[in-house]
Amino acid sequence: MPRSGSHDVIVIGAGAAGLAAATALHSAGRGVLCLEARTRVGGRLLSTPVDGGALDLGATWFWPGEKRVATLAARTGTEVFDQHLAGDALLQDGTGARRYPGTMMDVPAYRFAAGAQRLASVLAAALPEGTVLLDTPVTGIRPAGGGGVYVHTSERTFSAVQVVLAVPPALALERIDFGDTLPGSLVRLARSTPVWMAAVAKVVVHYPSAFWREEGLAGTAFSRSGPLQEIHDMSGAGGRPAALFGFAHARLVRPGFEDAVAAQLGACFGPAAAAPEALHVQDWSREPWTAPRSAPAHADYSLFGHPLYQRPALGDRLHWASTETATDHAGHIEGALLSGERAAHAVLSSATPDCGVRSG
Repeated sequence: MPRSGSHDVIVIGAGAAGLAAATALHSAGRGVLCLEARTRVGGRLLSTPVDGGALDLGATWFWPGEKRVATLAARTGTEVFDQHLAGDALLQDGTGARRYPGTMMDVPAYRFAAGAQRLASVLAAALPEGTVLLDTPVTGIRPAGGGGVYVHTSERTFSAVQVVLAVPPALALERIDFGDTLPGSLVRLARSTPVWMAAVAKVVVHYPSAFWREEGLAGTAFSRSGPLQEIHDMSGAGGRPAALFGFAHARLVRPGFEDAVAAQLGACFGPAAAAPEALHVQDWSREPWTAPRSAPAHADYSLFGHPLYQRPALGDRLHWASTETATDHAGHIEGALLSGERAAHAVLSSATPDCGVRSG
């Protein structure tokens, strides 16, 4: 297998965590290569463009107090706006949809006018050409003789002094061959840590107008009968593009699912809601670079931010980053950025000498 030149740091994954780490390391003068399995950047930041803006099929919101996201949006010129909250909420059960005054089920939050994926696209574009390699799944990681790490793909082997592993831990253990180089406690932890969104389908429904607002509804609904368990307004600033979105358990996505969603929306918001312009179903459980094939038997979210993820592995040469490893705001974009920053800081603080080699 041909070998490519050495790098100071290889970042695996070009989602929010990986790109945050790559950006910080590049800014500090390190030679960085970022390997991404998908044919796009963003990971669980995924936006589809529509007339008048974009619709988020992945992460949608950030919240007051999440300073990293706010700072990044300002730095990258990403316009944000307040989540629509005005109007009444609905509760659906087997007898129909009941209206409740106000949106007590929603809290103030912010959205991205051009979609959340823009954050990743701008970060990737600001890195030197050739830093991010798409469609390059990593198949193995091994210590290199005399120090450093070999990172294997199906076509090439790369070498680096240190590695930032910016993918969900359970996915990393399933997709990447570490041999017997990781301690058993770490392997068990990684395999048991849930992957955020991996069991969820997100449904985004596009309409010509936000007609529910005209009827004094916020676009918010919670359901005891489904298939969507919760529904929210996803319209852009000023109501365009007009959209609702909701979450369903991925096991419900089967033939007839879209018709069932349209019927549910019609039952909640009236006949116009049952006839959308487009209905997008993003089943994250079927995303091979998000969801491991073998999910943990129990989703123990207390494992997020576990102390073992804060410690480097492979002789202090492998650093963990992903929203699952964040000690705060785990599951949020903020947590992903925090984990990427933490990993970059760990690399820069490491006693491991810089290899001093720059290679594209």
